[in-house]
Amino acid sequence: MKNVDMKVDGDRLVITVDLSQEFGASKTGKSITIASTEGNVSVPGREEIKIGVNVYRKK
Repeated sequence: MKNVDMKVDGDRLVITVDLSQEFGASKTGKSITIASTEGNVSVPGREEIKIGVNVYRKK
């Protein structure tokens, strides 16, 4: 994962992303990647639940 922090707080999933970071252009080159789980990943402590996150801005 890049710049994605996840934690479970009771029955809530809390996702934290630092919006000041950038990881370069996307594969298409149309946007700049800020954060990504790089595919679907399990929620911490809840392996049966999956999540996929991409945060980006236009170039």
